[in-house]
Amino acid sequence: MPMLDVYIPDGALEPEAEAALVNRITEILIRHEGFDPADPVTRAVSWVFVHRPAAVYVGGGLADAPRYKVVPSVPEGQLDERGRAGVVAEITEAILDAENGEWPRDPGRIWVFPTEIPEGHWGGRGRITPLAAILTRLTGHDAERAHALAAERIATSRAEHARVP
Repeated sequence: MPMLDVYIPDGALEPEAEAALVNRITEILIRHEGFDPADPVTRAVSWVFVHRPAAVYVGGGLADAPRYKVVPSVPEGQLDERGRAGVVAEITEAILDAENGEWPRDPGRIWVFPTEIPEGHWGGRGRITPLAAILTRLTGHDAERAHALAAERIATSRAEHARVP
């Protein structure tokens, strides 16, 4: 159940390349959340908002090549440290591939900020949806197992965030 905000400067990508990129990014995030990217129900609740900055400045001057920002948002507990790193790496590669050699292949032009929405704050359809409800599909609709899995993922996420670097 990912939500993505993708910032693609005007004219940075060909329309077909952009459409393929949005699809690829969606699949990357769905997969890292543990769901099947081919599942139509999962895809139906996976939204991407494309933002079109008219200009991007670096150090106060107009950027010499497109700069991209991607903010994938997921419910707390859906991405561990390894999952976040995978999302960042794969989305970066997907954007560079979508440029199809039109710009220097420089990952430094792409920032990806995986964001966890705290438990009890994922809202849609007029209500809050807890992680256990989302994970019900992963457990074959076993509510007890979904609650246990959600509790485990949330506890792991909170312990990870509590670590001192």
